[in-house]
Amino acid sequence: MNLSEFINGISAGKYDEQFRMLYGSSEKAVLRARARYLSAAESFSGLYPESGDIRVFTASGRTEIGGNHTDHQHGCVLAAAVSLDIIAVVSFSGRDVIRVKSEGYDAVEVKLGSLKAKKTEKGTSAALIRGIAAGFKEKGMIVGGFDAYMNSDVLSGSGLSSSAAFEVLVGTIINEGFNGGSAEAADIARIGQFAENVYFGKASGLMDQMAAALGGFAAVDFADPENSVIRRIDFDFERCGYLVCITDTKGSHAGLSDEYSAVASEMKHVAEELGCKFLREADEGEFYRKLPELRKVCNDRELLRAAHFFAENKRAADEAEALSDGDTEWFFELVNESGASSAELLQNLYPCADPKNQPIPLAIMLSRRFLGGSGAVRVHGGGFAGTIQAFVPSYLASDYAAEMERIFGEGSCYVLTVRPVGGYELKYL
Repeated sequence: MNLSEFINGISAGKYDEQFRMLYGSSEKAVLRARARYLSAAESFSGLYPESGDIRVFTASGRTEIGGNHTDHQHGCVLAAAVSLDIIAVVSFSGRDVIRVKSEGYDAVEVKLGSLKAKKTEKGTSAALIRGIAAGFKEKGMIVGGFDAYMNSDVLSGSGLSSSAAFEVLVGTIINEGFNGGSAEAADIARIGQFAENVYFGKASGLMDQMAAALGGFAAVDFADPENSVIRRIDFDFERCGYLVCITDTKGSHAGLSDEYSAVASEMKHVAEELGCKFLREADEGEFYRKLPELRKVCNDRELLRAAHFFAENKRAADEAEALSDGDTEWFFELVNESGASSAELLQNLYPCADPKNQPIPLAIMLSRRFLGGSGAVRVHGGGFAGTIQAFVPSYLASDYAAEMERIFGEGSCYVLTVRPVGGYELKYL
């Protein structure tokens, strides 16, 4: 299709059903999507006026639903694709170069003649594009050039993984544009992880990419990280009367590297004292039997964090089962248990070095007060600063967001739906 056909189709409402699937059923969500895609099409036209036919793609951000600090101990995680995403208007150029302009950022150009990692590109989007192209090549798949304009509402630092959304989006464009969609979602996720680890230079697990690529809920078992067991779960919270709300409490992540590292290293210390490399390999019963001996070589916080892992690992698997069974009451009970465990055992709601500054506990307290026993709330992601996650009845979502933003500032609360697809190409109608 050409730009005029796409623009006319949006204006005529031909894409509204796809927008409802991606962004939620409300008329406000649909109207916002129309405006956003029209703006992206117009921006693309200004950047690449020589382009002919276009295609339009999207890839979602993700939220961690269950399994707080379990992945680095080879545990179980439950994640989901959400309605915040990156969209791309794309023209396949026939040239041996990928050109990407993302709103608010400088244009990136990656020549495909050499796909070796470059030290000068570390930490840049060019590194991710080159790494993804290299990943497809290594799998014997076709890679070619394209021009793209991208617009993202997965804000960096929101805890919703903008990097994974970008990786899945580029992978989806290459997969659909040059390979007829032959790569599976899990393949695209692993290529994204490869690009982030090897080319971008950031060590990351597979949860973010897998959730963004699969869509819906993804239950991931990292017992063997190289061959993670992944199960996709179809569940519609919106249909059940709930929305997912992420609140950014505006706490700074600066200087928290040691706090994050300590969680993994302390859990690992306990595992080593139990004769294992990771807690997933340890026996929970043995851990509790040996507590008197363990206290001689491990401090109490290490033991509490290990206790959190054992319970949280099972809880993440139970949460997946609860959603599979459609049992929201059990699921919310588990989420609230997870939140309590993170506060009392994992102790990742605020940094030890700054105990007077506690925006996450404040946001959780306010959420519980507002919800009055309905839904559930817990810390989101790594913790210590940043975001909380609440499951809020749909009829209360607007008021809940207003209350959170009254405290933490305008735009701090994201009211989301779980979207059923990950990387996706809009169907031309």
